Amino acid sequence: MNFTIRKAEAKDVPRLMDIYNYEVLHGTATFDIHPKDLSERMVWFQEHQERNHPLIVAEMEDGRVAGYASLSSYREKEAYAATAELSVYIAVECRGKGAASALIQEILRLAKEETELYTVISVITAGNDASVHLHEKFGFACCGTMKDVGKKFGQRLSIVNYQLILNS
Repeated sequence: MNFTIRKAEAKDVPRLMDIYNYEVLHGTATFDIHPKDLSERMVWFQEHQERNHPLIVAEMEDGRVAGYASLSSYREKEAYAATAELSVYIAVECRGKGAASALIQEILRLAKEETELYTVISVITAGNDASVHLHEKFGFACCGTMKDVGKKFGQRLSIVNYQLILNS
């Protein structure tokens, strides 16, 4: 399937919220337990208007958004400024069609253009083999597992940390 990858616009936020909230309610890709409302997601959208924190979408031929990728601050402390955290979410009906690969390829291209970014981190819920394989396809390396750091749907969840050094 062909996708147009473009910068997210404010008009996309309701669709991005729906994609994310589906995972909040039904999946473990996020450890959020309560759905986000539109005002919260608009604040999130505004935070991604900064130079080195892009938010992009994969748009299908019919104009619907299939998913999104973003780079966010990894941690608040100033010494982490050269590190960004990658997030990718795909609508359930669009999974397995190439949107995630297209989004990661473009978000990494944008990251490499940013002279202030050095490292991209991705935190993946253990057991999400599709996400692990996708990250490894783009050169991310596993940096370790943190066991049982979350609890959702009555089960303890571990995370696997992946890292990509840019321009190395």
